[in-house]
Amino acid sequence: MSVLFTELDKADLLIDEVYLGGTSGNISDDVLSKLMYVENSGGFRVRGTKKDFDLKYIVLFTTGEDIDWIDEIDVQSGKFIYYGDNKKPGKELHDTAKKGNLILKECFNNLHSNLREKIPPFFIFSKDKGRNVIFRGLAVPGYEGMTGTEDLMALWNIKNGYRFQNYKATFTILNVAKINRIWLDDLLNSKGITSMYAPQVWKDWILNGHYSPLKSMKVKQYRNKSEQIPKTKQDLEIISCIHSYFKSGQAFEPCAGRLAQLMDSNIIDYIVTRGTKDGGRDVVGKYRIGIESSSIMVDFALEAKLYNIKNGVGVKETSRLISRLRHRQFGILVTTSYVDEYTYKEIIIDEHPIVIISAVEIVSILKRMGYKNKLQVLEWLRANFKPD
Repeated sequence: MSVLFTELDKADLLIDEVYLGGTSGNISDDVLSKLMYVENSGGFRVRGTKKDFDLKYIVLFTTGEDIDWIDEIDVQSGKFIYYGDNKKPGKELHDTAKKGNLILKECFNNLHSNLREKIPPFFIFSKDKGRNVIFRGLAVPGYEGMTGTEDLMALWNIKNGYRFQNYKATFTILNVAKINRIWLDDLLNSKGITSMYAPQVWKDWILNGHYSPLKSMKVKQYRNKSEQIPKTKQDLEIISCIHSYFKSGQAFEPCAGRLAQLMDSNIIDYIVTRGTKDGGRDVVGKYRIGIESSSIMVDFALEAKLYNIKNGVGVKETSRLISRLRHRQFGILVTTSYVDEYTYKEIIIDEHPIVIISAVEIVSILKRMGYKNKLQVLEWLRANFKPD
């Protein structure tokens, strides 16, 4: 179901509801200015006065199209990662047109000074088709267990040879299914926490600092071919670069192990088993559960498949990995291609403890590490791995 453009100013906010844009073909088709009474452009939009920090609420709009700053919504944990608005060289961290980073700094300072009543609510939206947007939830700064040095971090980036900083901010999307339209009006009249329409979990956070994230149980399901391979030309070039760099599947194995470690830093050690009595496994390693002073190690086995993106991984290859998993082990399959439909279904239905890192995940992992095009990936490959 979706909300028509003509009904935006009367609509409640429902989790994952689609709000339709206009059809004029210009900026007047913008949804958020009509739905939330904010500016008609940008990712950081506020309602209120920035100068005196008299903010009624803040809208964060993520398009998912900025490859240098990839915002993340983790629907399983209710965690939202948002990058600030200093995205080009030439400006100091807080010197941005919309003052978004300055506002983030103030909000997180208030969070760690126990001045939560001074923090306006954040409304998260993501881009859908065309001008349409999706409401992703009501959010507050921080996440349970994160410290003041973790939830708002100033990161360095480089563009066209010039260095600059931007914020990486962590939010909690609260367990609220619906925002009543009347609460938005009450927020505009400075009656946010006293409003009878204010969500209870938001009030609990303001008063007690209690986080109640919106968590969703992941339904185990297989992914088809199109969901496992990149869609853009640039991403396909990255996979092609990796595939053509290595002269053999064996040469790819150290890279596959490193990709798995980049995916999850709890993989603290791995060994490429080429030429040893490994029982057919390409890589074996240790996964740490717990903190450094109190943790256990779990063994894992990794299979690396350097395949052309047109060729899928089948039952024969996954059976080899499955048969070599011992008790309390799990497996990781890394492929520059995809796992075919029948094989993927078998892994899910039989509940085999295997993590699949297909071509699309490889691209995502590398992008998060700052390798965003084929030239940067090739430089990373040459610096770390032998082609044969």
